[in-house]
Amino acid sequence: MSRGRWDYQPALDTVNYWITERPRAVILAFLLVTALFAGGLANIQFDAGTDAFTEDVPEQQALDRVDQEFEPAFEDDESTTQLVQRGENVLSRTGVLRMLELQHRIERNPDMRVVEASSPARGVAQVLDSDAETLEAQIHAVEGATEAEVRAAARTLVEENPGITRSLSDDFNEREMHASATIGVITHQIPEGGDDTEQEIQRQVESTADSVGGDVIVFGSGIFDAEFEAALVDSLSIMVPAVGLLILLFLIVAYRDPVDLVLGLVSLFMAVIWTFGFTGIAGIPFNQMMVAVPPLLLAVGIDFGIHAVNRYREERIAGEGIHDGMTAASNQLLVAFFIVTGTTAIGFGANMASDLGPIQEFGFVASVGIAFTFLIFGVFMPAAKVFLDDLRDGTRFPEFSNEPLGSEESTLGRILPAGAVAGRKAPIAMLLVLLVATAGMGVLATDVETRFDDEDFLPYEEMPVYIDAIPEPLGPGEYTVTEAVNFLGDNFETGEDDEVTVYAEGPLRQPYALESIHRAGGDPPPTFVADGDRAVARSVVTVMQEYADEDPEFAALLAESDVSGNGVPDRNLEEIYDELLSSPVRDEALNYISEDLDATRVIYSVEADAGQEPVTRDARDVASDYRLEATATGSIVVFQALTELILESAIVSLAIALGVTGVFLVVVYDVLERRASLGIANLVPIVVTVVFLAGTMPLLDIPFNALTATILSITIGIGVAYSVHITHRFIDEYNRDPDAYAALLTTLRGTGGGITGSMITTAGGVGSLLLAVSPMLGQFGLLMSVSVIYSYLAALIVLPPTLIVWERRFG
Repeated sequence: MSRGRWDYQPALDTVNYWITERPRAVILAFLLVTALFAGGLANIQFDAGTDAFTEDVPEQQALDRVDQEFEPAFEDDESTTQLVQRGENVLSRTGVLRMLELQHRIERNPDMRVVEASSPARGVAQVLDSDAETLEAQIHAVEGATEAEVRAAARTLVEENPGITRSLSDDFNEREMHASATIGVITHQIPEGGDDTEQEIQRQVESTADSVGGDVIVFGSGIFDAEFEAALVDSLSIMVPAVGLLILLFLIVAYRDPVDLVLGLVSLFMAVIWTFGFTGIAGIPFNQMMVAVPPLLLAVGIDFGIHAVNRYREERIAGEGIHDGMTAASNQLLVAFFIVTGTTAIGFGANMASDLGPIQEFGFVASVGIAFTFLIFGVFMPAAKVFLDDLRDGTRFPEFSNEPLGSEESTLGRILPAGAVAGRKAPIAMLLVLLVATAGMGVLATDVETRFDDEDFLPYEEMPVYIDAIPEPLGPGEYTVTEAVNFLGDNFETGEDDEVTVYAEGPLRQPYALESIHRAGGDPPPTFVADGDRAVARSVVTVMQEYADEDPEFAALLAESDVSGNGVPDRNLEEIYDELLSSPVRDEALNYISEDLDATRVIYSVEADAGQEPVTRDARDVASDYRLEATATGSIVVFQALTELILESAIVSLAIALGVTGVFLVVVYDVLERRASLGIANLVPIVVTVVFLAGTMPLLDIPFNALTATILSITIGIGVAYSVHITHRFIDEYNRDPDAYAALLTTLRGTGGGITGSMITTAGGVGSLLLAVSPMLGQFGLLMSVSVIYSYLAALIVLPPTLIVWERRFG
């Protein structure tokens, strides 16, 4: 034992007393706490969708204010359902009749609470018969017309109302009057707080669409929210049994004893109950990111459980009794578990530095869960193990296996020390080779893409074969929302992706207000659509100029107020606003300026093929030229802002996790062993693991998204466990016999066996996320499995030569 190190043995003795001498009291206390947390499970609220990610983003807040002040909204108690008709010429007589018949069946069903039904088909019918106001009359009008007459009516409709083409697919052929898809809209009256009613109505609309025939996709917020929640439930219902089966198989191999197996499973189950019972009590919503928490808890719990049983068995094989054996095992493992818990909580908790609420909540819940896991596997499981072994000691109940993994005589025991053997003679040369390989992976890591997209949260449009093959009742349900979103995006021009908005607040009555906006649109940036030397935009000035063309008196006022002669008034603004808001174009003006004259919006057209990042950069540059307080917004800008926050989150959380973990390890090893440099040695394989994982992401075509952005800091939290177990066991052996190579051999054969079993079960457990019905969760599960394997290999290959170099320099 090193001189001067902190004597933590009294604290360990107290814990060991309760574990070995009062196991029943420990078991009872933990079961009571489990019952308490189980009560919180009923309070868990599901939070599907992406709103939680955007709510604190300034660009989204600006967009929300735009929607509130300028966008004509439905009444609070109204919702809409979109009927996406496809698979035929929707402007043909048959296609028009199919849409009208579907809308008519929906309208005449009182349960559908229909307020209004609109579609291009209704427009065609009214061209045929201007007196046909009802859907029934419109159906009769089309039934009495020929194919040629319907085509002619459709042509007239498009000529008289060009905006109707926004409800027709992009392949609309005006000459042939042909379109392969169209959108009809049903508006429903929904009672206050009637989210369930909205879902029920839209499911009924789906059934009605099936009865009409043809190919109609039903899409609406009720279905969208329902399928998001169903995806969470399906993911859990598939993963939990799969994880249970995988863990059962792996732990059978690792424990080879039914009592230890059941004890390990019960402990894992308790860790999950404690964690999610806590979230229910704390009121933290369960979103898609939370689906990843149970596998992470299982990863650490499996690691702790296998090490606890494996180390205890080593002592029993060496001749120790039940109580003395558990005391010896706990003396070593509780310290290692504490270090692992600290570093893992740091890795998970680093995500709380993110500006995105769901990532913060994910990091917090995962950190709390790890603390619970430490208590359960560090105190409850050893106490239960002592209690059960006392019961079967001297009885006929068999112990199926008491052999630890990785004994010296086993094949595994001969393979595990390979890193120490290879690095014994030239550890520095071996580390240099690993450094070059790490640098190469670091170069690859610079190609990792970052993105935020609603589609990341959607279920698969077509389930992978391995998910689709899962039999009922565990198999996934039917999902239509992803197909609908993709079809609408691929076949309809919404206009939202070809424009950005600048929302400005300030004294719009001031002479400089509109001139400032006008100047900002001059010399437009590259991604903005230009008309000469100006950006193509629509604003309250556009409305003024259009009204001036219709009203000579207003035109005179506008000309009189335009001192600079550029068509933009820079005096008499109060009078101009009053005239505009009392004119026939009042409603149009209020689409661009607030009634209190304190806010305005300007909509700029952008190039359709321009990238999200340059469009956002240019929009922000234009907004910065306003003399008002202006914010660039719109869906393009919001998604780019989220993308930037995700990348920032990944980098900041990694830096915090790496820095704080390094400090933590240095302090812990200084306090416990008076060997602070061991903390740095312990960190080397973790750095290698993180770089290798980041370099692997572009090879697997996996980007940083809302969930995978957490992977690097989590890798530090999960991966450090393998290195900590080896380092702590190594220093214990080294303190007994200061021969670094001999200490490594003992460590790698003993503790190496434990981390091997842990790696296999952990990789399988977190890999179960591949069975989730969301691609984002599948990507996270794959990366977690890769990170676990990398961490394990780094602990066996990188850490041994690092410890040899440490011993020669500092030992």
